[in-house]
Amino acid sequence: MSKDLDLEITQKVSEVDHTYDQAKNSSSEIDVESATSRESLLEPDVAELPKVVREIVPLEDDPTIPVLTFRYFILSIIFIVPGAFIDTMNSFRTTSAAYSIFFVQLASHWVGKWLAKVLPDKKVGFGRFRFGLNPGPWSIKETAMITITASSGATGSQGINCLALAEIYYGETVNAAVAIFFMWTIVYVGYSYAAIARNFLLYDPQFIWPQALVQTTLFQTQSKSDSDSKQGSKQMRVFFFVLIGVCIWHFFPEYIWPMTSSLAFLCWVAPENYTANFIGSGLGGMGFMNITLDWSNITSSIMLYPYWVQVIQFLAFILSAWILIPLVKWGSLSNYKFGLMSNSLFLANGTKYPTTELLTPDLQLNVTRYEELGHVHLGAQRAWNMFFDYAAYVSGFTWVVVFGYKSLSTSFKKLVACRREKGSLSLQYTDRLNKLQSAYKEVPLYWYVVLFVASFVTLLVILATNSLFMPWWCLIVGLAFGLIIVTPLAWLYALSNFQLAIGTFNELLYGYMIQSKSLRHPAGATVYGAIAGDAWYRAQYILQDQKIGHYMHLPPKAVFFSQIFGELIGVPINYAALRWVLSSKKDFLNGTKVDTLHQWTGQQIVSYNTNAIQYVVLGPTRLFKNYQVLPYGFLVGALAPVAIYALYKLFPKSKLKFNLWNTTVFFSTMSSFYGNISTGPFSQFVGGTITMFYAYRYKHNLWKKYNYLLAAAIDTGYNLAILLIFIIFASGKTITMPNWWGNNEQSVERCFALAKASS
Repeated sequence: MSKDLDLEITQKVSEVDHTYDQAKNSSSEIDVESATSRESLLEPDVAELPKVVREIVPLEDDPTIPVLTFRYFILSIIFIVPGAFIDTMNSFRTTSAAYSIFFVQLASHWVGKWLAKVLPDKKVGFGRFRFGLNPGPWSIKETAMITITASSGATGSQGINCLALAEIYYGETVNAAVAIFFMWTIVYVGYSYAAIARNFLLYDPQFIWPQALVQTTLFQTQSKSDSDSKQGSKQMRVFFFVLIGVCIWHFFPEYIWPMTSSLAFLCWVAPENYTANFIGSGLGGMGFMNITLDWSNITSSIMLYPYWVQVIQFLAFILSAWILIPLVKWGSLSNYKFGLMSNSLFLANGTKYPTTELLTPDLQLNVTRYEELGHVHLGAQRAWNMFFDYAAYVSGFTWVVVFGYKSLSTSFKKLVACRREKGSLSLQYTDRLNKLQSAYKEVPLYWYVVLFVASFVTLLVILATNSLFMPWWCLIVGLAFGLIIVTPLAWLYALSNFQLAIGTFNELLYGYMIQSKSLRHPAGATVYGAIAGDAWYRAQYILQDQKIGHYMHLPPKAVFFSQIFGELIGVPINYAALRWVLSSKKDFLNGTKVDTLHQWTGQQIVSYNTNAIQYVVLGPTRLFKNYQVLPYGFLVGALAPVAIYALYKLFPKSKLKFNLWNTTVFFSTMSSFYGNISTGPFSQFVGGTITMFYAYRYKHNLWKKYNYLLAAAIDTGYNLAILLIFIIFASGKTITMPNWWGNNEQSVERCFALAKASS
């Protein structure tokens, strides 16, 4: 298709959408009729695409553009290494934003254009194995390929958790080769599982995958800027101005002026009043009306999540942090008030449970000592986190059954028809994007099968030789559960960008499986969680990146290869970062020292260790003896979506829009722990109301030009600041910021009464 034709189509789409927007805001019957028939003005294959996709995604393609070039391999490696290190390091911090993939998009594009100018135009190699150093002008497709590769490899790893837990709390270091192969295989199992859900969620245009649209927006802006588009150049200028401004600013909340990361107004009014401090503090309190100016506490979710998701999340936060916490602390909701906002386990007198005394030298339960110490007690917030975590897991399945059955069954019928005709599933859809993708060969199913078999055999050997902490047969169960959850949870993510965390359920299930066994290592639950979790998490990531490939018209086989290649490079860097963290921050993570900024608290590792004691050392039966209500979370999760669906069917035209009352999002947010950081949700809701409600509804033209672009710019600026702070102040000799009014040694929020009570 020619660029002139694409321009004509784009103009037509713009005109039609403008007509629709006018009609939507008009009470005129004629305008409403015009809006109703707007799709008839578009070419049929374009009209099938959602409006937001038509506004962003290119509607023409040149299949001859090379993508797996020498430049691609060089730049992929360059950008994976720092990302894999930073993301692993960040997983041990209380708050952080991920290594910005948008930074990779920008930097790789500019470096790639430079390489296209300076590399010689010649072939190197020998025999049939020869390749060109410089195949021609740099293309946006190469940028997209590098970005997808980095998205795969420049990340953290679930496998790090069990390795860190075993070393920090139990003094056991796993062999380096075993650790690296373990991390590789759990990722590749997830990638192979993507073959299940892609048939339902990848080709169907109704599944927009919001994060994929964000990255596509930036790709298109870069492409327009390259072609001297006035609008594209303006957008790139805005992008870089925001990036630089955000980068400069974040030296303040992250280093110079930490107070701005949590503006606790109630503490300013009454700095020595404990009640006011507890209500207003975002670092160990309820975070009531607390404002943050630190992007790590806000994140780009406010510009990606649909507004209905953000409303549900904020309501869940209000119930959890602003209603339940004070009812427990000052009311009669619970008679167990100590440890209210803690992930730790407690004795009946409120002191921390000496979990190490529960273990024999071979890390098994010392029953005699357990009977002397008594039952473990959970903090109230930890207890309801677990209850709603169980509810969220089951709700994810039930919600898809009652609300998603129709769309998934339609996709299944198309899949069956495709198999009968022995064609590509994308050909069963008639929209413009699937037609363009038909020019490329699909990834054959056996590629996924080979990847799964190789990964499965490697994992089986590792576990069967007792090189990790889990019985080999639990691997079968973990993979079976991963198989079941991939499609329903990816369905939710593809529509809303909301990812359901499933770790606690996996560890509970593992506890039930092995509680009768005589030998059970505490870190085994985390091993199981990594295997079963990555079967879903990594499938989601590979599908999201394949959707980017779909939007950017990349060869599916090349995209698949890039994801495998990215992890080959990234995992060894993950392991190297783990070694650095444990050698330099171990005292903070195991509680020997206290980080006054609440960053190196080891909150995540503490949580994993708590789960290990609960589900492995004690076992679910002993745990639930004192908390018999917790398993009822599964029942609540199963019934709540049915109740909402009944309301939706009874009142289908209600302004309350019951189909948006997603119980999975609500329960999952209720399961979030706010004991150390509760400063973000209020600021997130304010920001989300501005971006995804006001701007989207009333300033839509401005929103579609800049919303996703600004999300990318702010993320990139923040992460660049974190990287620079690390390089300047921590990579060599650690340079701490002197204490001053905005960096008070006792409390950076100036919540002095709360700080004294906590010390």
